[in-house]
Amino acid sequence: MLRFTRGGSLRYVHQIVEAFCTSTSRWEAADREVNMKAFVGAAALLAGAFVSQSALAQTEVKVMRVEPGDAEQAFYERVVKKYEAAHPDVNVTFEYLANEAYKTKLPTLLQSSARPDIFYSWGGQGLVEQVEAGFLKDISGMVGEGVLDRFPKAALDAYSVDGKLYGLPLYATEVVFWVNKQLTEKAGVDDTQIKTWDDLIAAVKTLKDAGVTPIVAGGQDKWPLHFYWSYLALREGGPDAVTAAMSGEGDGFGGEAFVEAGKDFQELTKLEPFQPGFMGTTYETASGMFADGKGAFHLMGDWDYLPMRGRSQSGEGLPDSQLAIMSFPVIQDPVSSGGEGATLGGINGWAVTADASDQAVDFLTFLLNEDHQREIAKEGIFIPIVKGADEALENRFFQRVAKDIAGSSYHQIFLDQYLGASVGATVNDISADLAQDATTPEEAAERVQEAWDFR
Repeated sequence: MLRFTRGGSLRYVHQIVEAFCTSTSRWEAADREVNMKAFVGAAALLAGAFVSQSALAQTEVKVMRVEPGDAEQAFYERVVKKYEAAHPDVNVTFEYLANEAYKTKLPTLLQSSARPDIFYSWGGQGLVEQVEAGFLKDISGMVGEGVLDRFPKAALDAYSVDGKLYGLPLYATEVVFWVNKQLTEKAGVDDTQIKTWDDLIAAVKTLKDAGVTPIVAGGQDKWPLHFYWSYLALREGGPDAVTAAMSGEGDGFGGEAFVEAGKDFQELTKLEPFQPGFMGTTYETASGMFADGKGAFHLMGDWDYLPMRGRSQSGEGLPDSQLAIMSFPVIQDPVSSGGEGATLGGINGWAVTADASDQAVDFLTFLLNEDHQREIAKEGIFIPIVKGADEALENRFFQRVAKDIAGSSYHQIFLDQYLGASVGATVNDISADLAQDATTPEEAAERVQEAWDFR
């Protein structure tokens, strides 16, 4: 392919013409003059075309995300179309990967030249490790105060390391029990009266007696099971339990609150509350199973509202009239007080890689403007983090979650992300082992502490 630069285009045309003319000695002088003029004109047009192409050379912005539902993908398509119309020199592409494939592929991509410019992030220690490895870009000076003012400080802190900003938040999430009202009513269980862990244990027994699968779980991916151990640790140890363990207070993650969390979890799992073969069931499959009415409860984030419908066999899932959400129960006699007001979830968002262009950062701020966040809220796709955008929420489940997060005493980011990749993997592993009675609560807690010591 011929390539022209602005300064060298005409010089290159003259070189083409000269080469052409020296090879046409058979022409007569008059014919040569006529044909040379014609060729100069054609070459000049060719050079002009390449100069135009060079001037309009497109900047590629690659965005990678865990695969969301169809509605969210359609939203991104609309945003990209609007941005590219206003910036014809930029080409934005989104790549979507299933949850586990994303977690597997991302670390490798970040070490290669094929890394995305922007990628979906859960923040936490994982983000810190990516910064320390030199994978991320400090965008502190690239994002104006007007943009930063849109976000709560706590949300920006989730994407900052040592006072420098490496990404921007997208939305807040809460892990809740999704409830199939038809099945609970069939079994005579009133989900609105399940307040304590003992209440949940009693409800599971009642559901089993009625021939209803109490809980659907995606055990194969392990992280859906870590929600139980993580939540129970907060309930048992209070809102400071995790941060205190990280700082080495007491016995750290081997302390009493984390051991009791394991005992509580096994009190549940010994009742066999999950569907048969739950350890061979992925998150996506479990999500669709719940939407198909295969279980009364599903402990999962609010983000599952639309995706679980798409994963159902009917493609429609449970109607809103049959659906409810329930907060994770409290512990009546915890090791330490204060954990009843804590919520578990995420402040999910986007991180920017080290080689990303200015246009990539500009697109990210465009994606997260208030108009777009209100649009996403109005459609009920997720709960936006931008200030004021939650006022557009019409979905009653998201309204409830937004209220929960706003009123929580402490919002704990998922432990498998908050503690970093290696420790997070251990948390997921011990949660799966506890669910299968393959470890004791004491051993599980010590394994997490050991992973933290050797991270």
